[in-house]
Amino acid sequence: MRRPPPGTIPDTPGSYQFKDADGRVIYVGKARSLRQRLANYFQNPANLPTRTAQMVATAETVEWIQVRNEVEALMLEYSLIQRYQPRFNVRYRDDKSYPYLAVTVADEWPRAMVMRGSKKKGVRYFGPYGHAYAIRETLALLQRTFPIRTCSDNQLERHQKLGRPCLDFHIEKCSGPCVGEIDEEAYGKLVNELLEFLEGDTEHIIERLETQMSAAAGALEFELAARCRDRLMSVRKAIEKQQMVLDKTEDTDVVGIESDDLEAAVQVFFVRRGRVVGRKGFVIDKAEDLTESELVDRSLERLYYDPPPMGVPKTVLLPTSSADPGLYQRWLTEQRGSVVTLKVPQRGAKRALLQTVTQNAKEELTRHRLKRASDHNSRSRALNELQEALGLPEAPLRIECYDMSHIQGTDYVGSMVVFEDGLPKKSDYRRFKIREVDGNDDFAAMEEVVTRRLRNYLDERAKPVDERARKFAYPPQLLLVDGGKGQLNAVVGVLEELGLADDIPVASLAKRFEEVYVPGLSDPVRVPRQSEALYLLQRLRDEAHRFAIAYHRQLRGKRMTKSVIDDVPGLGPARKKRLLKELGGVNAVKQATAEQLRALSWLPDPVADAVYEKIHGVTIRVSGRG
Repeated sequence: MRRPPPGTIPDTPGSYQFKDADGRVIYVGKARSLRQRLANYFQNPANLPTRTAQMVATAETVEWIQVRNEVEALMLEYSLIQRYQPRFNVRYRDDKSYPYLAVTVADEWPRAMVMRGSKKKGVRYFGPYGHAYAIRETLALLQRTFPIRTCSDNQLERHQKLGRPCLDFHIEKCSGPCVGEIDEEAYGKLVNELLEFLEGDTEHIIERLETQMSAAAGALEFELAARCRDRLMSVRKAIEKQQMVLDKTEDTDVVGIESDDLEAAVQVFFVRRGRVVGRKGFVIDKAEDLTESELVDRSLERLYYDPPPMGVPKTVLLPTSSADPGLYQRWLTEQRGSVVTLKVPQRGAKRALLQTVTQNAKEELTRHRLKRASDHNSRSRALNELQEALGLPEAPLRIECYDMSHIQGTDYVGSMVVFEDGLPKKSDYRRFKIREVDGNDDFAAMEEVVTRRLRNYLDERAKPVDERARKFAYPPQLLLVDGGKGQLNAVVGVLEELGLADDIPVASLAKRFEEVYVPGLSDPVRVPRQSEALYLLQRLRDEAHRFAIAYHRQLRGKRMTKSVIDDVPGLGPARKKRLLKELGGVNAVKQATAEQLRALSWLPDPVADAVYEKIHGVTIRVSGRG
């Protein structure tokens, strides 16, 4: 890589991006001074760390973006890493999808439930917890005191129509909003008290229940007093499940890290008002050389770029000091809106808690190592065996596999799945609706799909590097098709027509005897049975088949469930839903007269007439309508 001319690199904060010959971003960094930081890369490679030297040797160009200050540089660096996933930057993987206790505060009647996956607007999250059953146990205890619903929206609507509550109401675990047993104001108060309790503000809840119990006993209302007593016991049991680890005034996140040369496991305990209210874990792939302090910084970026549901705390306890504590404290202070302190505890309860969290990280890394050794070794063997068996110029790190699906020529679709480094890359999967093939012709359908994909690649390749899209911009190092010689020859014809026959290796996998065919050979290539290479090809073929079948079923389902009142001019989704709800379904709409449809005040007369005409196949003529 050639060094940019002296004086062209600004002496300002910013983020820099190294790119390879194809224009792919391979490394993203940040700097207080771009000029000083980039100068460190343009020296004798023997003086650079091994991975840094490899990155510089791979890079073709370097670009940069200036910002106003270091905090903006930090945020920009992380967002670019998430966008481009550069191969020489660290990568993050959650060690599992932890469950949360969620409250749907945006609903008319908020609901408490167990949720996993991406966060949604209008939902408050608490946790994450180690196991879903821990949430259910806690929720079962709290429902006695905060009887908000846990049923689904469909169940709520069904009981509203029935006018009869479910079992939870009868056992006093729900306040019965479905049948009007509680108004919105009182229900909202219950929800707010539950949220306060889950945030750790438990003292006033206990005081209120004790006061109510004493007042009921004093008024000789012993049944009410007994219910208050039971609720108080449930609350105390729920509190006991939240271990008190620090002083009640402490809001702290405790970060434990254990690493080896390749990866690091990070565990975080969220402590609010002295109690552990949740935890999170993820694994960092150390694609770049990192000191312990830099590893702490990467962990902070991953943890707080999208702050956890319970927010940024006053204090973050770390195993080692940050490489730039001033920068990260300023950034977290901006995130929180008040001062945040980074500390390395040396003694006492905080040090003991940090050791506990670090032990969790150590155990997680041990489990991950066992899995990594198995997965990585088998994937490496598979790619090397494929290279040797198919005579490829290099190990196929990116493989694309194609398959077709249809029933007697209807709903003809194709699928493209992508494996990188032997693992599915689902963000690059594509599905195709066949446009130009009539009837049952798998060869022509395969030609159409591969042509469309590769023309996209050629169009992207013709653009300037900085204008290329990420998905179709790179060719596969092996193009695999599901089928025999016929499908293979169809794809070879496409490659020759587009001038890519020498650039993209191709092979086909026949289902009957799991035979692998390559261009130019009449007999199948011998890929040993039970080999990792054949297993990888089978996984690709099966995944492409599954993806194509799923799309085919989706299209077929849409076609088969098409309603008689679809495509009526002026009848959009909202009006259609309301029409079906008010009249009682499609059959009721079919039986409705034109006058009954026009009597609906919210449905314009022309739309009502269009609905009637679509159902009955007649034209309505109404005179004198104004």
